[in-house]
Amino acid sequence: MDSIQVVYTTSATATGGRNGHTRSQDGQVSVDLSVPKAMGGPGKPATTTPEDLFAAGYAACFGGALDFVAKQHKKNASGASVTCTVSIGPRAAGGFGLAVKLRVEDGSLPQQELQDLAMEAHEKVCPYSHATRNNVDVQVEVQGA
Repeated sequence: MDSIQVVYTTSATATGGRNGHTRSQDGQVSVDLSVPKAMGGPGKPATTTPEDLFAAGYAACFGGALDFVAKQHKKNASGASVTCTVSIGPRAAGGFGLAVKLRVEDGSLPQQELQDLAMEAHEKVCPYSHATRNNVDVQVEVQGA
């Protein structure tokens, strides 16, 4: 396991599990949770899931990593859009697992250039990519100019 030099820490507390509520320590994230009907839950309106929250975090983090890498190469990827799709389902070994698809789009950068920047962000910079490597199937799709 890699050690890190901590520069920022936050926390969130969930009560009631997947049919409860979660709130960040500063209150900026405060949402009700409900298991989707597709997973046998109530699928209550105006609720979210842990997978929604993970997808939002990964998309934002990856976008930041992409922008960071682009700037190192004197390129501009600040207009890139990153869509993170998170799937959940039973694992063959028991329990549940995740699969992730990242779609990176930026019409201002040539396809190969954007592909190279996205892969560098995925392999070397993004902490979500580091955390999921070798235990979550993460696919990266890129659409450039």
